[in-house]
Amino acid sequence: MESSNGGGWRMVMVLYVAVSMVGSGWCSKFDELVQPSWATDHVIYEGELLKLKLDNSSGAGFVSKSKYLYGKVTAELKLVEGDSAGTVTAFYMSSDGVNHNEFDFEFLGNRTGEPYLVQTNLYINGVGDREQRMDLWFDPTADFHAYSILWNPRQVVFLVDDTPIRVFPNHEDRGVAFPRDQPMGVYSSIWNADDWATEGGRVKTDWSHAPFVATFRGLRIDGCEWAPEAGGPAELRRCGGSGWGKEGRYWWKEKAMEALSVHQSHQLIWARANHLVYDYCNDPGRFATHPPECGK
Repeated sequence: MESSNGGGWRMVMVLYVAVSMVGSGWCSKFDELVQPSWATDHVIYEGELLKLKLDNSSGAGFVSKSKYLYGKVTAELKLVEGDSAGTVTAFYMSSDGVNHNEFDFEFLGNRTGEPYLVQTNLYINGVGDREQRMDLWFDPTADFHAYSILWNPRQVVFLVDDTPIRVFPNHEDRGVAFPRDQPMGVYSSIWNADDWATEGGRVKTDWSHAPFVATFRGLRIDGCEWAPEAGGPAELRRCGGSGWGKEGRYWWKEKAMEALSVHQSHQLIWARANHLVYDYCNDPGRFATHPPECGK
């Protein structure tokens, strides 16, 4: 739910449905946070669930009603069951324009019995090509799991069930661009990408298994809600400020959130050692010059 006071602090804190926590605001209606972005008839509300449907006529998507500068977003999501080859379900943040910033989770479907791959990517000032792919340590079609993006001035972190699987640190000190001045919306979509999604496009979508359905049980957005009427410079100062305001604190910018904890670092090492299957940083066939953010 939103609280605001003129030019004061504005925050959105809407958490998973059907759970109770002291001191948090909870909402059971997705339409308070998001709206369909295309194919309205393929965006389905079933009780406390939101479903995105793909068939041979269309995919579907939703977008948040507000934009945010820094924060953490989480989707509680169950992916397409059965033969999902050729399909992609995405959960991501993005700003607008050619020189946009974007943080992607893309879930690449597969044949029945074969594992889903999770592709993460970042666009900074319109430049992407930072793909990493992992398999998962569970079946993402059997139950709901939490997929999160944490963004603050020091790092971007991708998490699965609160386990970090990727970190993009701020290395502006060595000339690496970092996303810090464009408010971003929260998006999800499902579409047919059988020209590349499964085994490099060798396995095509089998439409006899349609409709393909991705199901959301919860969506949480904790962030500095951008107020466009206040003007860009004022909002950059506000959202990039000290982290305290009349309505609460910006916990995602606190000192403890500037880097992974020791435990999180161990989780990251484990996840990447056991589940990383592709890293653009280790692909000299694509990059003759080592990307600067990848280190030595």
